[in-house]
Amino acid sequence: MKKTDRFYVLTDTHYVSKKNFTENSGFRSRERGDQIALTVGPEILRSFFDKIIADPLADAVLITGDLINNGDINSHEDFREELKVLTDAGKRVFVTTATHDYCGMGEDENFFKSIKYTENGTVPIPHIRKSELLPFYYDFGPKQSDSVHEESGSYSLKLFDGVRLIAINDNGNGRSHCGLFEDGVKWLENEIDKANLNGEKVLLAVHHPVIPPWDVYRHLVDFEMYGGYKELMRMMCDKGVKVIFTGHTHVQSIRKYTDDAGNWFYDVATTAAVSAKGKMRKVDISSDRKTCSISSVGIETIKGVDTGGKSAGEYIYGLNFIGLLDNSLPLLNKDFNAFIEGVDGLLPVDKLKAHPHLSKFALNRLQKLKLSTIAKLSKKYTGMSHKDIKNLGDKKVLPDLIEVVADVFGGNAPFTPDTPTYKVFTGFTRKIDKLNSRLHIKALNKIIPDGQTLTDVAEPMLYNNRTGDDDNLIFEL
Repeated sequence: MKKTDRFYVLTDTHYVSKKNFTENSGFRSRERGDQIALTVGPEILRSFFDKIIADPLADAVLITGDLINNGDINSHEDFREELKVLTDAGKRVFVTTATHDYCGMGEDENFFKSIKYTENGTVPIPHIRKSELLPFYYDFGPKQSDSVHEESGSYSLKLFDGVRLIAINDNGNGRSHCGLFEDGVKWLENEIDKANLNGEKVLLAVHHPVIPPWDVYRHLVDFEMYGGYKELMRMMCDKGVKVIFTGHTHVQSIRKYTDDAGNWFYDVATTAAVSAKGKMRKVDISSDRKTCSISSVGIETIKGVDTGGKSAGEYIYGLNFIGLLDNSLPLLNKDFNAFIEGVDGLLPVDKLKAHPHLSKFALNRLQKLKLSTIAKLSKKYTGMSHKDIKNLGDKKVLPDLIEVVADVFGGNAPFTPDTPTYKVFTGFTRKIDKLNSRLHIKALNKIIPDGQTLTDVAEPMLYNNRTGDDDNLIFEL
């Protein structure tokens, strides 16, 4: 008997068929807006699949929604062919779908448009409706299951002996309710009960988060959570389900919930496969079904793409917002037009071009701003001595700020409480919190959850104050 049974989890692949754009089209602007690598998405997906195929212990692959980007038939057909590469290699493949995977207004309440990018603009192309997703992907989960909830397309199957996977299609009725309706909730509860009676360990999977990566996420966009997440949290605790695999946020995050009775579970969220921090989860379940071990796996190269000697992460970083900004700033004083081209779609370029001298002045001041300057302004709240601040030297604010933003999606940001950057940044937010306690700034208070402060919001962006490690987890099933 094997010591472990292994499967992989990917999410948010946002696949776009090569048939849907030309190199000279405006698709690059769309890619910038989406903050993920779309033009080389197929190559990224293949690189992940190659890594899975090369692992002799890998038995199955789970992909949890937003399989493609805009619900078009071309991308779905090509994506399904990619899945067959895995099954032809002997891997079992299970998918769920979510709001990016279909188009349609009315009852679907979905605003995505299925389009092709041409040199002259965009043209509509055929799309798939939500009701068509279950038969389209029937071979990848529902066919292997022993129970399918027809309305939602959710299904339940034996993943391994003694281990059951229940995959929830949480597309509900689209953006206003990304969850199961009453009949689906009853189906889910019944499937968990049956598994418990049979002595099976239950693993859940769903696209939208049950526990958000940060509390501010739920505060600002509660509608982006799994619809009925509070009910599902109670169900998992009451019925002893220890883990749910999620996506959607594009954030590599592990969070634990414990109820008043001491029951607990983990929400293991995986970042988008096509992001600069793109990773998948490797999940090992011990042969005695007592332990689950989860780790993160990325790709070093992108098969079929000339990255100019850059790693996969470095290359994708240069396609996304913060990477484009980071790479364009050195051009500010050398070639203003090249700088403008680099930040087009990221910054208000019309205003920058209308006031080039003022733009250069403001951005140059930002680049020259020192950590020590911020530290001096908020010294009372940093806990730093005069010597500590002096030791900061000429260290600039912007590189660390860029790193914070760049690490938001990758998890495990590096600025722990013992670092000068953490002390300076949180000292500054504490000063703002003090001002806010007197001035009651409405715009600021809108983004802060009740009972919290701006510092509470900032801390999890600076370092992992969740479980301590967003990439690795071992727990008892």
